[in-house]
Amino acid sequence: MENLFEVQAELRTDEGKGASRRLRHAGNVPAIIYGGSDTPVSITLDHNRFLRHLQEEAFYAHILTLVVGGKKQQVVLKDLQRHPAQDSKIMHADFLRVDAKHAMTMSVRLHFLGEAESAAIKGGGVLSRLMSDVEVSCLPQDLPEFIDVDITALDLDQSIHLSEIVLPKGVTLTALSHGKEEDLAEGEHSSYDQAVVNVHMPRLVEEVEEEEETDEPAEGEAEGEGTTEE
Repeated sequence: MENLFEVQAELRTDEGKGASRRLRHAGNVPAIIYGGSDTPVSITLDHNRFLRHLQEEAFYAHILTLVVGGKKQQVVLKDLQRHPAQDSKIMHADFLRVDAKHAMTMSVRLHFLGEAESAAIKGGGVLSRLMSDVEVSCLPQDLPEFIDVDITALDLDQSIHLSEIVLPKGVTLTALSHGKEEDLAEGEHSSYDQAVVNVHMPRLVEEVEEEEETDEPAEGEAEGEGTTEE
């Protein structure tokens, strides 16, 4: 079985848009390796083999072994460009060299758990996923493949914020590390502490309830009572 986290590549010497276009026509993907103390290196990848790697969610937040000319190096997939009209066509890829002693920033997918067990959703509430991933900072060995968010206990009109996510050891959220926030009242959240997910009633139900309240007779007015002409 192919190792999904070992990527085969070849060195590339020709540069420019024309060269990249020829590579794509030949079924290859132009890419670059950068970071660390070494200079950036241009490489090419076999498009179809690379696409198989990309079908695995863990590939996007995993330490990868990039094999170039028989030499192996540890990298992460930092950026990916797809064709604007064909999502399965890869245009370019950026790989960042990994230094085991230095923290790195990466986007990690969120997995939402407990939807089937949620009493609020069973009662007609709608789950809104406001984020699909978060940016984390950690050492390479602490990089999680995904982060779980349990919404089982979430009630109607409640949200889970970034600060309420349970993070693996050694992992921090970059959005919450922008210096000290102002003092906040209990229950409030800073401008950086954004909501990740919430549960709310469907809008149509809310509108119907508002209309029913509006149609109720005013206080002191008997139902069916009206004015008569003399």
